[in-house]
Amino acid sequence: MLKRIFLLMTLAYMLLTSGCVALVVGAGAGAGTFAYVNGQLSRTYQATYEKTYAVCQDILSDMKQPLLEEKTDGTQTTIKSERLDGTPMMVRVRIIDPDWTEVSVRTGYVGVWKRQISEQFHEFVAERIKK
Repeated sequence: MLKRIFLLMTLAYMLLTSGCVALVVGAGAGAGTFAYVNGQLSRTYQATYEKTYAVCQDILSDMKQPLLEEKTDGTQTTIKSERLDGTPMMVRVRIIDPDWTEVSVRTGYVGVWKRQISEQFHEFVAERIKK
């Protein structure tokens, strides 16, 4: 009986502390700020949608990640891909205004987020946007 109560309390704790919690991580002066919401690591870039979208496509191509699915609704494009090790990756490029674009990256399965890979993808985007 005591084990069941402990298990229920543990499950309740996990549900309450995961999911919609936002974590903001400073990436250093001049490097921007990341926001982690619902398993996605997001960052805003001062670049047009077209340039940011092209940069994201080039990075996925350079990483030899196949494009599994792509959806566009006029204000954002969602790209689903897969890393060489089979880990799923989702990249969303969203228009903020004509000169600003948000990129959100989710790497891994629900509940198993690979933050370092998502941060690395953002580092690649930031480097290429500057060029």
